[in-house]
Amino acid sequence: MQGGFPAIWEHEIWQEVVERFEQQAPGAVMAHLALDHALPASWIDEVFQAHRQRQCPRELLFSSVVELMLLVTLGLRPSLHAAARKMADWLPVSLAALYAKVQRTEPAVLRALVQGSAERLVSVCGCLPERHSLPGWQLRVFDGNHLPASQKRLGPLRGFRGAALPGHTLVVYDPDSALVCDIVACEDAHQSERTGAAALIERAQPQQVWIGDRHFCTQAILLGLAERGAGFIVREHARHPRLRASGPWSPSTDIDTGQVREQAIELAEPHEGLSPPWRRIEIALHTPTDAGDQTIVLWSNLPAQIDAPTLARLYRQRWRIEGMFGRLESVLNSEIKTLGHPRAALLGFAAAVLAYNVLALLKQFIEQAHRQTHPELDVSTYHLAVDITSDYGTLLRMLPPEQLPRAGPDPRQFAQHLLLLARRMSPKQLATSKRKPKPPQAKGYVDGSIARSHVSTARVLKQAALKRP
Repeated sequence: MQGGFPAIWEHEIWQEVVERFEQQAPGAVMAHLALDHALPASWIDEVFQAHRQRQCPRELLFSSVVELMLLVTLGLRPSLHAAARKMADWLPVSLAALYAKVQRTEPAVLRALVQGSAERLVSVCGCLPERHSLPGWQLRVFDGNHLPASQKRLGPLRGFRGAALPGHTLVVYDPDSALVCDIVACEDAHQSERTGAAALIERAQPQQVWIGDRHFCTQAILLGLAERGAGFIVREHARHPRLRASGPWSPSTDIDTGQVREQAIELAEPHEGLSPPWRRIEIALHTPTDAGDQTIVLWSNLPAQIDAPTLARLYRQRWRIEGMFGRLESVLNSEIKTLGHPRAALLGFAAAVLAYNVLALLKQFIEQAHRQTHPELDVSTYHLAVDITSDYGTLLRMLPPEQLPRAGPDPRQFAQHLLLLARRMSPKQLATSKRKPKPPQAKGYVDGSIARSHVSTARVLKQAALKRP
């Protein structure tokens, strides 16, 4: 009894510390639990072992690399070098070996990590009330994201005056669960997005609706989706697949953004076994797009029971992936310009996607926890990330690894724990700030000498104050 008392006493002390964090910093605890559920270290190493081609784990485990990269994408460390130096005591290899590991990370491993972690989070999202934009169907929005020019730290790039692009990524986004469920990382920045899309659609399944921009309106992509039993809504490209025939237009129907009509179309090179027939949907907009387009034309193979106004409404979901890309850039450090090697930069982007899925999950739980008192609550991903990062580092420093809270194996119990913590979050601190659109202002032309001139802000403010009545 006396020998076991100190251990029990120590456990109770650490338990009290955890409870303090749950009361005072519930966001940080929720983030740690969600990361522990989506990305446990043992599972990451298993994924690496199953999908690696040339790399070997040896001294440095891939889970340690992902942990370091997550610290950078969450903004807890300014760079991979800073994160490695901070944890140099337990890092079993040199910085050079760490960078060599990062630069050899294979794209197949990144894809498996995103796919697997999203599946682990979907089981938790399933404990919340279901949201379906189209009952009986799963939406999949796919688009490409190109990384900006990196710094020219690599030897072969130092004498090059132009921009050095480290690559791009094809992303599949589920707007109903707000999770990124698949990616294809492309090391060649000049490689066509259509090449990566061919690998994406291999995972298409029946009762899925794939929504894409006009760049993906090719016969290979559309037939690939149709052959797998998936539906699609894709904007028409000027050089779309050739048609053999097109039927008469239906009467126009009014929708919120304009008028919509449809017609049946048939490919010039028909493919056997494709059903139902394909349709073309034309939307005449009340207000032109930013590019000046007065009409938007879509192609779809969804059943006729899903009418043209519904297809037009579903296509508007495509813009949600653009918002997700914007949050990846503004909220998370998804574009690490110090990583010039393509595979290293793509690993940084994939780590940001993993962190974003966790934030998206927590956002849904916080909104659900306060649904009765704040039915219109829209949690800001930015303010949520700020709340988490302000306390997450302290949580990791104060608690030893063996005392950190862990997510249980049961998704329902885990979801109830997240809801309990979410109720302790302040909706007022996390709500988005609604702003009206800024009125457009024509800047016009000014002389280059005026554009390059500079003023003292203090003097301008002082002169403006003197002019006030």
